Amino acid sequence: MRRTWSLCLALILATGCLIPAHAYEATVGPTGVLAYDKEKAFAGYTLFSPTVSSKITYLIDMEGNIVHSWESEYTPGLHSVLLPNGNLLRAGVIPRKNELGYCAFGGAGGIIEEFDWSGKKVWEYKMFIPGKEVQHHTFDRMPNGNTMILGWEYKSREEGIAKGRNPQTLPDKPVMAKGTPHDGFWVDFVREVDKDGKTVWEWHAWDHIGKGPKKLDINYKLPEPVGNVYPNWDWSHFNTVWYLPKTDQVLLNSRNFAEFYLVNHKTGEIEYRWGNPSVYGAGKAPSWYDNGDQKVFGTHNPSLLENGNILLFDNGSERPEGNRSAAVEVNPKTNEIVWEYETKHSASFYSYRQGAVQRLPNGNTLIISTHGGHIFEVTPDKKVVWDFVNPVFAGKAKCVVSEDDAFPLKDHMNAMLNMVHRAYRYGADYPGLKGKDLSKKVPFVEGCPHFFKEYAKR
Repeated sequence: MRRTWSLCLALILATGCLIPAHAYEATVGPTGVLAYDKEKAFAGYTLFSPTVSSKITYLIDMEGNIVHSWESEYTPGLHSVLLPNGNLLRAGVIPRKNELGYCAFGGAGGIIEEFDWSGKKVWEYKMFIPGKEVQHHTFDRMPNGNTMILGWEYKSREEGIAKGRNPQTLPDKPVMAKGTPHDGFWVDFVREVDKDGKTVWEWHAWDHIGKGPKKLDINYKLPEPVGNVYPNWDWSHFNTVWYLPKTDQVLLNSRNFAEFYLVNHKTGEIEYRWGNPSVYGAGKAPSWYDNGDQKVFGTHNPSLLENGNILLFDNGSERPEGNRSAAVEVNPKTNEIVWEYETKHSASFYSYRQGAVQRLPNGNTLIISTHGGHIFEVTPDKKVVWDFVNPVFAGKAKCVVSEDDAFPLKDHMNAMLNMVHRAYRYGADYPGLKGKDLSKKVPFVEGCPHFFKEYAKR
C-alpha cells in the first residue's frame, strides 16, 4: 500500500499537479491537508460531514488525522455542529419516495439528531410529513436550549395564485426534480422547539408576501435555465437560520433572492435586508454582463461577527460579470462590503451551489467551497495558511482524486463526490472538547502521505 501511494505521490509531484481535479485544470491530485502554516493558522479541530453517501461526521486535527467521529443512520441534511456540552447536533436526510407530495429540492432533510460524545443518540426532532412539511439545510441550538429549525411547508398552486402569483408564470404540469414530481410551492418557514419537541415560535415567509422592503415578492423568479424548480415551486430557497440573542433577531438567508434578512423575533418583521435591492424594486436588476445593483449571487451561510458585521459566502453563480465565489464581510450600518476574499483564478475557489464561512478567533476566515470538498483558511491579508481537500468520496476515503470522482455535469454542476456543506473549526479550549481524549490520531487512508509535508521539502 505504501509503495502504491509513493508512486502516486511521485507522479503528482513530477507533473506539477499539486491540487485536485476541481482546480486549475488538474485531472489528478492529492487529498487531505495540502498546506499548513503553523504560525499563522488558528490551531484547533475541524468538524465536517461529507454529504455524498456518507453517514459519518469527522473531527480532524490540523494535519488531517481523525481524532473522533460519530455515525448516524442518515446521510447529512446538511451539516453538524459541536455543542458546548460536547454533544454533536446534526441534520439528517430521511429517505423519500419519488411521488407527489415529497420534496426533493437540494437541502431537504427531515430530522435533527443529537449524539453524546460516545455516539449515543440523546435527542431528535423529526420534521418530515409528506405533502405538508420537511426540514431542510440547517438548524440552530439557542442559548435557552431551544432549537430553531429551517423548514419548507407545502402550498398548492391555487394557494399561490390566491396569494398573488401570476398563473402565467407557473408550470401547467408537475415538474421533476431528482426523479420526484412537484406540483406546488414549498415555502420557507422557521420553527423553534423546546427540549420536549414542543413548538414555541414560528415564522413563515408565506405571512410576509407583498411589495416593498419588508415583504417578499411572490412574483420574483429566477430565469428558467437556472433549474426547473427554482423559478417556480422552490421560490425563495432559504438556507440559513441563526438566533441573535443580543438583539433578539433571527438571521435568515435566501439563495434565490440573493440576500440576507434580520427578522424581529417578537414581531416577525423584516427589519433589515442586504444583497439584492432589485427584488423589492429598490435597485437596478442584473442584465447581460452587468451585475446591476445586485451585490451577491446565490448566497449561503451569513453569520454575525463580534464587530456587528455580517460574514457570508457569495457563490457568485449565474453572475453576469463572471462566475466566481467569494467570502464577503458586510457592514450593516453602511451597507458596504468591508472585506472580501476571492482567488485570482476562479477555478481554484468556486462552488456553484452551497458553501460556508467562519470567522476564527485569531481573525482568520475558514472557507468551505462545497462542490470541491475544499476547506481552507485565509488571513485578514488574504494569505492561505491551511488548505484541505476532503478525502471521502461517496463514502470511500481516497488518497488521490481523479476526474472519475466528479459528478456528471447532467447530475450536478461542477461538483465532486466529496462535497462538504459546512465545516467548523474549534479551538483546543472550546468547552465541548474539555476533558475529551483526542490523542488517537487515525488517517483517512493508512499509508497516505501528508502532502503538506512533502511539498515543504521541495
